[in-house]
Order: sequence, then C-alpha cells, then structure tokens
Amino acid sequence: MSLMEKMERATWPAVWKGWRRKCPNCGKGQLLRNYLKVCKSCTVCQQEFHHHKADDGPAYLTILIVGHLMAPLLHVAFVTFRPEPLVLFAVFAVGCVALSLYLLPRLKGAIVGFQWARSMHGF
Repeated sequence: MSLMEKMERATWPAVWKGWRRKCPNCGKGQLLRNYLKVCKSCTVCQQEFHHHKADDGPAYLTILIVGHLMAPLLHVAFVTFRPEPLVLFAVFAVGCVALSLYLLPRLKGAIVGFQWARSMHGF
C-alpha cells in the first residue's frame, strides 16, 4: 500500500462508521455479524476484514466507560434516595449489563474502523 493511500483514509469518519457497525471503507456493508463476529469482507466494496485484531480493547473500553458512568450514579442514588440494598443492586445490575451489551459491539466496530484508517493489522 502506498503512502498516498494511507494518507487518504480519514480516521474519525472510519471510527464513526465502525461505531455504527458498518464497513469503514464504504459505510454501507455490515462490519459485524452474530453480535461480535467480524465479517470476512464487506459485501458492498469487498474490503477484507478477516485479519483484524481487536483483542481485548473493546472489552477494556466497555468496562472503563460503564464503570465511570455507573459508579457516580450509584453514589448519587444511594446518598439521595437511600433505597433498599436489593433494589439498588437490581437496578444497577440491569443497568450495567444493558449498557455493556449496547457498547461492546459498537466499540469493537470503532476499534476496527480505527485500525483500518491507520492501516494497522494488515489493512
């Protein structure tokens, strides 16, 4: 791949397309299938994705974001409303799980989009 091709890939549009779980190249084809499995290639532009390596990045970022959002909310809810411990646990357990399930595939797509834009891991 030439230097010119690497320079033409804008990072933030690719990350945004990945966040939406679309191909970072064309923005139309699916990037993910079966929740977290990355497609072999884009069905629209034929961009290959089989060689990406997101590894633990999406899980780490999900834990980081969920922890930083839910911990202050837990503190505020406890100090302000003083709910029963079981109610507090139930509400925040469901909230943490729901937010994690929402963020995980989107962050994986964003990381793959970032890798594609920077020509990392074989792109």
